[in-house]
Amino acid sequence: MYHKGWDERNGGNISWILDDAKVQPYLSEDGRNIRNVSLPFEVRPLADKYILVTGTGKYFKNIIDDPQDALGLIKIAADGKSYNILWGFVNDAVATSELPTHLMNHIQRLEVDATHRVIMHCHATHTIAMTYTHELDEKAFTKTLWKMCTECLVVFPDAIGIIPWVVPGTEQIGQLTSEKMKQQRSVIWPFHGVFGAGHDLDEVFGLIETIEKAAEVYTYTQAQGGIKQTISDENLWELAQGFNVEPKEGYLEVEVR
Repeated sequence: MYHKGWDERNGGNISWILDDAKVQPYLSEDGRNIRNVSLPFEVRPLADKYILVTGTGKYFKNIIDDPQDALGLIKIAADGKSYNILWGFVNDAVATSELPTHLMNHIQRLEVDATHRVIMHCHATHTIAMTYTHELDEKAFTKTLWKMCTECLVVFPDAIGIIPWVVPGTEQIGQLTSEKMKQQRSVIWPFHGVFGAGHDLDEVFGLIETIEKAAEVYTYTQAQGGIKQTISDENLWELAQGFNVEPKEGYLEVEVR
C-alpha cells in the first residue's frame, strides 16, 4: 500500500480480527506487555476479540523493519470499554486514531458476514481525485467504475458507498461509514480516501486495488478527451450472469435473462 502511494507519511490504517486459535499459543502469562487504553464508547460485541492494528502516527514504510513499533496486538476488554495491548506499540504507542471507526465497522460487518475479519483504510490517489470531478451520487459513481474495467462488477457488485466529508477520527465518521457497511464492503470518504472490509487481507486489498484501478482508467479517459464508448448495461448484465454475481438492485437499466 505504501509503495502504491496510498499511505503516505502516517496516512491509512488496518485492523485484523485474529482467530483465538492463532493467538493463544503465543500469549505470555506474566502480563509484562499489557497496557490498558480506554475507548470513547462501548464495543461489547467485540469483547475478548484479538485485533492486530496499525498504530497512530506510524508510517507504513517502517512496518517491515520495526513491526513492534508500528503495529500492536490488542484484546478488547470483557466490558467493551477499553483494550489491552498484548504485543507491540513499544515506546508508549497506541492504536490508530481511526480505531473507533474500525471497531464500529467490524461490528457492523460481522452482523452481515460471519467470515468478516479485516478493515482497511487508505488514500488511494485516483479515487480521491475522482471525488473532485465526478458527481458524488453512489449509483452514478459506482456505474462509472463498473464501466471502466470489465472485472469491476465482479469484484464489487454490492456497489460503492459514499458519505459526506467528515473530520477523520471522529465518532461521526464511524457511524456514517458503518451505516453504509450494512450493504456494502467499500465506502468512499470524499477528498480523503477509501474504507474497505472483507474476510482477509488479500480480499480487502484486492477490492481497493480494483476500485483504484478503475478510477485511474477514468482519469486517463478524461485526460484523453472523455468517454466516447463504454460497457453497456446489457453487457454488465451478461457479465453478472457469467460470473454468478448479483448487481446492486436498481443500478442497471436493462436486464438480460
